[in-house]
Amino acid sequence: MGSDVNKVILEIRAGTGGEEASLFAGDLARMYQKYAGRRGWQFTILDFSVSSVRGYKTFIVEIGGEGVYEALRHESGVHRVQRIPETERAGRVHTSTASVAILPEIEPKQLEIKPQDLELTLFRSGGPGGQNVNKVETAVRIRHIPTGIVVASQNERSQARNRELATNLLRAKLYEIQREAEAKKLGSMRKEQIGSAERAEKIRTYNFPEDRITDHRIGKKFSNIGKILEGDLDKIIQMFAKEAK
Repeated sequence: MGSDVNKVILEIRAGTGGEEASLFAGDLARMYQKYAGRRGWQFTILDFSVSSVRGYKTFIVEIGGEGVYEALRHESGVHRVQRIPETERAGRVHTSTASVAILPEIEPKQLEIKPQDLELTLFRSGGPGGQNVNKVETAVRIRHIPTGIVVASQNERSQARNRELATNLLRAKLYEIQREAEAKKLGSMRKEQIGSAERAEKIRTYNFPEDRITDHRIGKKFSNIGKILEGDLDKIIQMFAKEAK
């Protein structure tokens, strides 16, 4: 996948750690949204699932802009947080995780999806906290019958636009499955060249008591977590660009 891809799907999922994991997923969602704002990228929320403490169980967006894949592709993997949760009375540090996936958006000509393979459902979109955002069924859920993959887009007011965005998301996921299958066939050495991200791999730890972020792949440490979570990701992303040279 070339570095000139200018649209990606960002998918964040709360991992281990219960409600605290969903709060951390929310922190990551805001961090990427603010970083996208700094870069002047488009940030279109496709689908989300809100937890009871107003965090995110899942958060899926399309990000568009120059150099977006090259900048964000190293964010794929498991992000781990160590901090005292707001709900923790005894003041103990908890460890929670959230997984991040960055999928390049694929042109329709690169991967054809047959209409007969799709099962379409329309529903009303709901906002954070469960309030009804839209009185009309403009949100779209698509199930890909051969694989069982289900995707949705519920944030746009137009049914046609939601269908387009959900189809883009499905195409990106199907392409990723193809790439992973190809990588397995060709062996582990080729897998590295293809660049299939190991999502189960812990890539970064956000240690709040010590105000330190450690990236385990390049062995670098960064201070000032608060600033980084406000979207100041440049120093981490530039460090990967240097390592790649």
